[in-house]
Amino acid sequence: MTDTSIRTYTRETEEESTTDVDETDRCPECGGRVVSDAEHAESVCEECGLVVEEDEIDRGPEWRAFDAAEKDQKSRVGAPTTNMMHDQGLSTNIGWQDKDAYGKALSSRQRQKMQRLRTWNERFRTRDSKERNLKQALGEIDRMASALGLPESVRETASVIYRRALEEDLLPGRSIEGVATASLYAAARQAGTPRSLDEISAVSRVDKMELTRTYRYIVRELGLEVKPADPEHYVPRFVSGLDLSDETERMARELLESARKEGVHSGKSPVGLAAAAVYAAALLTNEKVTQNEVSDVANISEVTIRNRYKELLEASDTATPA
Repeated sequence: MTDTSIRTYTRETEEESTTDVDETDRCPECGGRVVSDAEHAESVCEECGLVVEEDEIDRGPEWRAFDAAEKDQKSRVGAPTTNMMHDQGLSTNIGWQDKDAYGKALSSRQRQKMQRLRTWNERFRTRDSKERNLKQALGEIDRMASALGLPESVRETASVIYRRALEEDLLPGRSIEGVATASLYAAARQAGTPRSLDEISAVSRVDKMELTRTYRYIVRELGLEVKPADPEHYVPRFVSGLDLSDETERMARELLESARKEGVHSGKSPVGLAAAAVYAAALLTNEKVTQNEVSDVANISEVTIRNRYKELLEASDTATPA
């Protein structure tokens, strides 16, 4: 190839590359190529350095990722999945409001059509007995957790426990409500926000004996690690329910700690110990509270409070150096 043909080929290539550039990507001053500078949110000419646009909108994510795993973890596409729904929240819900996107009421024909769509959508969401089982159980867990004031993390854990019980075929011979209640009770204890058996039974559709039996079975078969309930976990809730001071809560914790050192906790109900500690602490801090009020908040008998109350004071006197 001669020098003349090389120069001609180079000139033609430059002309083709120039014609490929869109007119909007040309510099209005020199006609050069305009590039985007994401760091400064500007569009700048490569030739003369003219800033064509500034303060551009960054349409990328507001987070940074340094590897593929972190990118997948931080990426947000749609609503997050959750174990608290039988389909993990991946299906579509058709709203019950008979209104269009502009808020106008639908005609009677359109309302009938939407009702048929809702019916078929519900049938597709629960296609087999397992999904219908999960839907009923997870609804029960959510209802009981709301009544007991348990956080979302506990509901999520309870849903996972129930799913495991269903997968390992532990439900035959037991009611859906019983296994759901036992799962919630175990999840609350694992999270350090326990509720007593009486409190759980009050919002459940199963009695206390069935709950206890099902709970032991679920824990044994699934190998759940559930520590014994700590009486101190009940103290903040009882103090809040009785509208007592922070000083009373601190004193109740000190009484329970002294009782633990003296071995008083062994074989005693943690709810009874916590209630008695709150009652004793209220008396020691000169706050007015009756055994009946503490009994109503803790849902235990006054006799239990009196017995544990004496034991706590004796343990406190023993632990206090002379």
